[in-house]
Amino acid sequence: MKTKKRIKIVVEKTDTGFSAYSDNYPIFTTGRTIPELIDNSFEAANLFFEDDNIELTHDNLNFEIDFKQFFQYYKVLNSKFLADKIGMNPTLLSQYVQGHKKPSEKQTEKILFGIKQIGRELSEINLIYRH
Repeated sequence: MKTKKRIKIVVEKTDTGFSAYSDNYPIFTTGRTIPELIDNSFEAANLFFEDDNIELTHDNLNFEIDFKQFFQYYKVLNSKFLADKIGMNPTLLSQYVQGHKKPSEKQTEKILFGIKQIGRELSEINLIYRH
């Protein structure tokens, strides 16, 4: 039986890759990369709910990672570029990225919107090779 249950999965950077856990359920896993971690989390969550005959989809998992760890992993995202893109003071965003300050919920939503917008733009671009 499919469910609309939303499960928060906290992601943390480790020396060997990443770990993930749920605060509300005994779901724990690791992965060397974010895609591997997502797959492993999905498998671990489905194993936990298997006895209840609940089938989860990727939409049921909500992954969260703090700013500092996010920007350490996704080094391709330049905080100055992102700040300019979303109209935020680059110094303030840098303080969030370095973990010196914690953004408000509104600022977090603004930053996440910008990151997703960049992701959409990149996914729609085709690179060409010219001789």
